[in-house]
Amino acid sequence: MRNGEPGVAPPPAIDLERRAFQEGVRGAAPTMLGICAWGMVTGMAMVKTGLTIPQALGMSFLVFAGSAQLAALPLIAANVPVWVVFVTAMIVNLRFVIFSAAVGPHFAHLPWYRRLWHGYFNADIMMALFPRRFPPSTMDKPVGKVGFYNGIAYSNWVAWQVGSVAGILLASQIPAHWGIGFAGTLALLAITIPLTVNLAALVGVITASIVAVAAAALPYRLGLLLGVIIGMVAAMIADTLLDKKKEHA
Repeated sequence: MRNGEPGVAPPPAIDLERRAFQEGVRGAAPTMLGICAWGMVTGMAMVKTGLTIPQALGMSFLVFAGSAQLAALPLIAANVPVWVVFVTAMIVNLRFVIFSAAVGPHFAHLPWYRRLWHGYFNADIMMALFPRRFPPSTMDKPVGKVGFYNGIAYSNWVAWQVGSVAGILLASQIPAHWGIGFAGTLALLAITIPLTVNLAALVGVITASIVAVAAAALPYRLGLLLGVIIGMVAAMIADTLLDKKKEHA
């Protein structure tokens, strides 16, 4: 007999959350090699920029934002004012405001301290996987969301910190010609391509890539943020046009 049939009690919420957690871990698993590689590159960069091992470890665990860390390192090395470093990191991470606006409403039922905890673990991979599993139409169905989110978030955090700590401790032992950064890029591309599931997503990816490359010379890695924003706008426009085309077909 299946769940929902007379005489069969539905599984407890804790079991559903545990299953959702396992689902999140499985969904994130293919990205972990790339995340670990990028963490190692960032860890090496922190030490080679001049940070001590305790400083680099503290930055890795407290900041937990690769793009912001890499953008801040040259400024730290140049001894610029702290507020400049802070503003630069904030600008680079503005994309997480967009991500939080999309994911946050699913957790509106949680107390503020739990939302703050989950916010620390928010990452690019979350925007790739969470909305596909829980689209806006599931906003009023909270069961499974925390488990799925944590499965992705904790896997991502562990992979990043393992790579970052390894890079920090082995910075002087790993030759630059090993091309770890390039290996990480290839691993992440292998994951990103299957996520491009329709024409609108493809338009967004292509647009974001072109804009990011064209704007690569902008300071503070603003080209990345610009690419994300314009790519999302392009994907939404394409999705709207495709829907209208289907209506008139």
